[in-house]
Order: sequence, then C-alpha cells, then structure tokens
Amino acid sequence: MSKRRSRGDGGLHWDERRQRWIASVTIGYTPAGKRIVRRGSGRTKTEAKAKLKQVMRDHEDGLPVAAHHLTVADAVNDWLTFGLVSRSAATRDKNTYLCRVHLLPELGSRKLRELTARDVDRWLAGKSTQLATSTLRDLHACLTRALNRAMMRDEVKRNVAALCTTPTGQPGRPSKSLTLEQATAVLAAAESSPLYAYVTLSLLIGARTEELRALTWDHVNLVGRPDADPAVPPFVELWRSVRAGGDTKTKKSRRTLALPRRCVIALQHHQEQQQRQRTDAGWRWHDHGLVFTTAYGTALDAANVRRSFRRIVAAAGLNPADWTPRELRHSFVSLLSADGVPIETIADLCGHAGTIVTEKVYRQQLRPVLLGAATTMDRIFAEPPGPA
Repeated sequence: MSKRRSRGDGGLHWDERRQRWIASVTIGYTPAGKRIVRRGSGRTKTEAKAKLKQVMRDHEDGLPVAAHHLTVADAVNDWLTFGLVSRSAATRDKNTYLCRVHLLPELGSRKLRELTARDVDRWLAGKSTQLATSTLRDLHACLTRALNRAMMRDEVKRNVAALCTTPTGQPGRPSKSLTLEQATAVLAAAESSPLYAYVTLSLLIGARTEELRALTWDHVNLVGRPDADPAVPPFVELWRSVRAGGDTKTKKSRRTLALPRRCVIALQHHQEQQQRQRTDAGWRWHDHGLVFTTAYGTALDAANVRRSFRRIVAAAGLNPADWTPRELRHSFVSLLSADGVPIETIADLCGHAGTIVTEKVYRQQLRPVLLGAATTMDRIFAEPPGPA
C-alpha cells in the first residue's frame, strides 16, 4: 500500500479520460470560501509532481500562475480586440492583417507559457527571407505588444519577444526623385488633370499627400498680406492631415509656406473648376471646405490620388508602376538640393525637426512664412500661361 501524502502536499490521481497523472494542491480560499486549486499534469507521476512543484515555486515567489491552456493566439487576439481601441481604423486593419497572415499561422498554437526567445528568433529569421525590414519591424512590434498586455494581466511571466532583435529583411522599394526634365514633363501632363494643383503643390512646396488631402480653403491665401511690414506673399498653412485626430505627422510638421507663382495660378484655376463642379452637382454637393475633392465635394482618398497620378505619369512618358505620389516630395528635396539650397532650409520646408531625417529619408514653425522654396521654384520652373 502506497504511503499517504502529507497534509499540504496536495493530491495525486490518475485521470482515465485524459490518460494522465494529475497532481493538485490547495493554495488558499476565495472570499466566498471556495478553494483555490493549482494543478500539474504529466504522463508519469514524477512528471506531474515536477510540474506542480514549479507552479508552487512560482506561487511562493509571488509570481503569477499562468493558465496552462492559454496560447499565443489568445494573447494576440486579445490585444487586437482590446489593445487597439484608441487607434485609427487604418492602424487596426494593418495590425490585424499582419497578425492573421504572418503571426498566428506559425506561432498561434504555441502555449503562451512555453514560448521562448529562441522560438521568436527562428520565426523572425524565417520571415526575413520574405518580408521587408520595415514590415518585419511592425510584425515584431505586434507580438511584443501582445505579450506585454498578457504580462500585465499575469498571463505570462515575461515578454520573450522583447529579448529578440528584428533581423534585416528584404530590401524594400527604394524611393526615387524626378529629374528636372521628368518633373517638367509631369507638370505639363498634369495640366489637363483635375489633380493639376495637387501635383503642383506636392512638387513645388513639398507638401505630404496626407496634408494636401486635408487642406481647406481657410488655410490657403492666394493674395498674401501686401500691407504687412514686411509684405507677406501668398501662402498655404499646412496644419492638418488625414491622420487620426487631424494633426500633422508630428507637431513640428505644422508649417506655413509661401506659394510659388505657379502654385498660385494652379490654385486659382482649381478654385474656378471646383465652383463649376459645385454648380453642376447642385444639392448633391457636400461642402466640407476642402481644396481637393471628388466631383461631389467629398474627400479624396489615397486610392483616388494614386489612380489619377498614374494616368498623369503615363501621359508624361514614364512608367506608372515606377512612381507614386509621395515621390513628388522626394523630388522637391532633390531639386532644391541640386540647386544649392542648404540642407537646414530644406529640412524646415519639409517640416522636419532637424537635418537627420532630411538627409536619411529625403519643422517647427508656424510663423514666419518660409520663403526659400517659392523663390527657388519660381526660378527653376518658368511661369506658365496657366493650365489647359
């Protein structure tokens, strides 16, 4: 007859249904008087008792006792459901896609408490042969944040993803800039497009596409302040974007820029065109005060801009697959730099906090109006008679 276990050592029994030994021990009672039981299971008595000892050690050390059945998928789905509620719809969609396609199929079924840093390293290394470095970084961040949330809820002891570094992935699509000849051809091709003013502002003042889609007529002054001392030329206030909350990419991106003469002419023509659209649309017009809209006054989305821009690029004799609207901003930086404009001035005009971002990828000032780009662009591009 086997020796009876001492009081406090818990119990050990064979579970016929699960075909496993179950070791259990009572560690306390709830306020309602119900016992709090912790269990460990194994194929042998020794394995079951060893697992129970580990649980008890954690409990005695004040560490949380994670549920055995929780998986990485449980943690990730919990984060996607509750951890992103304050983020924009685009951010939620992006993270959900990354997790559903790249994370859950490979790590989702792994037990949360058994996931190791080596597992994460191997997973990231495998993904590095398929994905760009920036995508890998976002994917790694998804897992790290999901495990952080699980750790704060005592569902896992530590965040093993935080112990790993993101490997270098596949080269992404490099950004390019138009030459002066190409830029001139694009502007000429855009003259017959509803996006003529959009393309002109992107190229000649370096506005981000997200800033232009949120631009309102209230923030455009096509006359300037000639009575001021000194006189202020026509300008545009880039203070908003289509990002969540309506703010610019950073607080330092808010800036007021003088308009080159070509931009003033393009915006004047665009204003006349929009008034005709408003008349044609009648009651169907949605007046949001936006500068760039659809035929019914509603906001443009990124897909609208990309489609129209591809047609312009094709008309200019370039391959539409090689160019995106954001590369107009890169071209702005390149053209100014090639003309000898100091990097500090370019950084200001682009809305960068310093020259590091400008130098690496391609500001902080609401007043006064920055004049550098307007003067230079008026010299680079000859003033046209106006769009066709």
